[in-house]
Amino acid sequence: MMSSQRVIEAPAPPPATDAFAERYNQYFPRVFAYVYGRVHNVHTTEDLVADVFERAYLKAGSLRNEEAYSTWLFTIARNIIISHGRRHGRETIVDPDVMKEIAPHRASVESEILQREELKAVSAMLRGFPQREQDIVALKFDAELSNPQIAQIMDLSEANVRVILFRTLRKLRELMVAGRQ
Repeated sequence: MMSSQRVIEAPAPPPATDAFAERYNQYFPRVFAYVYGRVHNVHTTEDLVADVFERAYLKAGSLRNEEAYSTWLFTIARNIIISHGRRHGRETIVDPDVMKEIAPHRASVESEILQREELKAVSAMLRGFPQREQDIVALKFDAELSNPQIAQIMDLSEANVRVILFRTLRKLRELMVAGRQ
């Protein structure tokens, strides 16, 4: 009688801690900006960013191409944001401390207030756009990703991303001009 042995394949080991820490330091500001741009709450953003990097650490063995790390990481972030949105709905609490960091430090109080109001207005207008357009704008400006990276994350062609981005920014500009008149 032959004994049947089952070979259980162990999951890929997580990346070396130093290498992961380096990537964490490199990508944290962009991931934080992207997530904050979507949820507008610093405490929720901190939790979600921690989830992004935890999942990236645990699933690093599934990354097939090291050159695609950025795209892979922002895909994880996008999926976590979508899951959070399904569980908690849209939260629109803007943290004043984060807004202070965004504004230039040498701005006068008056210009800082005007800039803050303009950022709020743009954010409010953008929330009225379809989710896909909001995601593309956030990936472009909050996460500072290239159009090819956005295309891969959103499962669109690069040309489609470029057209959607152009049209969305044009609509946003038109809304802002109409709002000033």
